[in-house]
Amino acid sequence: MKHSPRKKARSPQAKPSARHDMKAIMLIGLVTAALLLGAGGFRMLLTAQHHAEVGGPYALSDCEGHRVTQADFQGRYTVFYFGYTHCIDVCPLALATLSAALDRLGPPANGVVPIFVSVDPDRDTSAVIEQYVTRFSPRIVGLTGTQAQLKEVLDAFHVTVRKDAVTPSGYLIDHTSVLYVMDGQNHLAGMIPVDDSAEQMAVELTRILHRT
Repeated sequence: MKHSPRKKARSPQAKPSARHDMKAIMLIGLVTAALLLGAGGFRMLLTAQHHAEVGGPYALSDCEGHRVTQADFQGRYTVFYFGYTHCIDVCPLALATLSAALDRLGPPANGVVPIFVSVDPDRDTSAVIEQYVTRFSPRIVGLTGTQAQLKEVLDAFHVTVRKDAVTPSGYLIDHTSVLYVMDGQNHLAGMIPVDDSAEQMAVELTRILHRT
């Protein structure tokens, strides 16, 4: 009978440890699911974080060689897409759909700047990027930079880049593919899946513009 009270006293101390273990298991499960789901899982994981943890200051070059920073878009929304011009499927589809979505927005689209950041500076020169983005829309601003400059931006946006399969025309790049919508103060306002339709993107952009 004397041992009973001591067992009850130790019991509450064991609960926080159990809760800690459960949280760790849940976190591991979330990360595993994100990896298995690819871009969709990555987006889910990022949206669970505080918005201040995604994005930040940047200094890159446009297609005319001019230095571009977040200050150049102060007061306007920007939609970032990280890709490369030799991409054979996802990148052109994402840019084409985004351009169509902005066309659907009408006048509000004037306050939104779509930005294409190349993750392949070895092949994507300013001239190549300019020719590429104008195929989709004159709205799109193409940006590039040195490996060091790009690394800072990629890290800030949690973008992963990895050279993958080699093809007769060169190599392919496996990279994070999602649209980052930044507000007029360069803070993350939302993320949009690239596999949305133009109508879905327009609806989501409208929601973000009206919410922030």
